[in-house]
This record gives sequence, C-alpha cells and structure tokens, in this order.
Amino acid sequence: MKEIVIILAEIVNEIHDIIVDLLGFHMTDKELHFWIIGIIGMMTFLVVYFFFKLIEKLKWSITILSFIYTFTGMVVLVFAIELQQAITNRGNMEFADAVAGLWGFIVLFLIYAIIGLIIYGIKKFLDRNRS
Repeated sequence: MKEIVIILAEIVNEIHDIIVDLLGFHMTDKELHFWIIGIIGMMTFLVVYFFFKLIEKLKWSITILSFIYTFTGMVVLVFAIELQQAITNRGNMEFADAVAGLWGFIVLFLIYAIIGLIIYGIKKFLDRNRS
C-alpha cells in the first residue's frame, strides 16, 4: 500500500512539473490546487450527474444512489485509515486491508438488500392474496 501511495505521489509530481515547466504556468501552490482540484471536481461532477440522470431515467430506487454515495465515502474512509496507519506507524498500511474493509461493507449491504427483497416479496404476496 505504501508503494502505491509513493507511485501516485510521483505521478502527481510529474504532472505538476509538466504544468509548470512545459506549459509555462507559474502559479503558487494554492493557485495550482485551486485550478486542478476545481477542474477535477467539475469533471467528476459531470460524470456523476450523467450517471445519476441515467439511474433516474431507468426508474431505479433511491437505494442505488444511497449505496453509491455511501460506497464512495467508505473508499475515502478506508484509505484515510490506511494513510493514518502509515503516518503514525500504528498498524500496517496495506491495500488488502482497504479491500477487506470495503468487502465487509458490500457483504453487509447485500445481506440488507436480500432481507429487504424478502420483506418486499412477502408484502407483495400478502397484498395479492388480500385482493
């Protein structure tokens, strides 16, 4: 996991050098963050907006949107925990730990979904028999 973070940091540093050296943009660190994070955020927003509009057109449940939002938050959380472990040297920073944590959420969510589907099926069955 630590190696992955180092590789990502090197990629970011290379992109920084390209922006500053090759394109001739000389900005402060804060100005560079303003523009890069702003552009990445807007690109992400447009992709997410398109994806959610597609979900809306397909008439999928709000549960799907809730899952996506929660899963995204969980990805941030598990990597924050792994980074914290690397910084404080308490525990081992491992990609496998992050994956295991996300699998825990997915499995528990699937159990929730199955229980929800069973309850939904029982209600539909009872409503059909009452008519």
